[in-house]
Amino acid sequence: MYSGIINVYKEKGYTSHDVVAKLRGILKQKKIGHTGTLDPQAEGVLPVCLGAGTKLCELLTDKDKEYEALLLLGVSTDTQDLTGTVQKRLPVTVSKEEAEQAMRSFVGEYAQIPPMYSAIKVDGKKLYELAREGKEIERKARTVAIFSLSVLSVALPRIRFRVACSKGTYIRTLCHDIGEKLGCGGCMEELVRTRVGAFRMENTLTLDEIEKKHGEKKLMPYILSVEEALAEYPTCAVRPDADRLIYNGNPFKMADCAKEIPTNMPVRVYDSGGRFVGLYEYRAEKRAFYPLKMFLDA
Repeated sequence: MYSGIINVYKEKGYTSHDVVAKLRGILKQKKIGHTGTLDPQAEGVLPVCLGAGTKLCELLTDKDKEYEALLLLGVSTDTQDLTGTVQKRLPVTVSKEEAEQAMRSFVGEYAQIPPMYSAIKVDGKKLYELAREGKEIERKARTVAIFSLSVLSVALPRIRFRVACSKGTYIRTLCHDIGEKLGCGGCMEELVRTRVGAFRMENTLTLDEIEKKHGEKKLMPYILSVEEALAEYPTCAVRPDADRLIYNGNPFKMADCAKEIPTNMPVRVYDSGGRFVGLYEYRAEKRAFYPLKMFLDA
């Protein structure tokens, strides 16, 4: 059974769940999970967790992301992309410079209202399920961050751009909001996710490529181990007398570490013999490190 994270190129027409289902069939293993949904019409980077790597799904979902998108001005739809029903069409009279200026104004934090056609749950029901019933409910705006936004090409009414953003940012909604700011409306025509955290487009494999390499027994080099996936976090090796604590998933004190370690972020914890045990976080009120994810049996 494979264990770790594989960087899948999700092709158009597949849901993220489709990718997981197909991988289960290809790899003949059940313990597989994705790290955040991509719309069926979107494509690009989709890290998928395998085996013990499924413990990382939540952590990878929280990573910053980067996209290339095509904005179509003058058209507004109920889904905020071209898969939906057109609600209005307006002439696009803005100049290239005005459009670019409006887009740049979104860099930084801004309050984004999630679209009705999304997987966000309200009272136990997903918003897109309510939308399909013809219902629209009030959604609270959520603060998202646009770290950078660069225009790649302009051929009005279309603008292709690259954007780096925080988790929870809807690029469909960003396109809609840009259109509203320009007074002509807008929606997303194309979307490619080019990065999720450290996972980038150039290192992806399509499902067909994964099937081929698995059949040839050449897939292992393309699977990132759990330990490698957590390489951004500092390490802590405990002293021999604290081994028993971490083997049982118990908290430990700073004094149990072989060296001083940061307390403002998770840390990779190793036993005194150098074996990776798990990811811990510091709780100031307890003055101790507590387990976030344990991988001793992985």
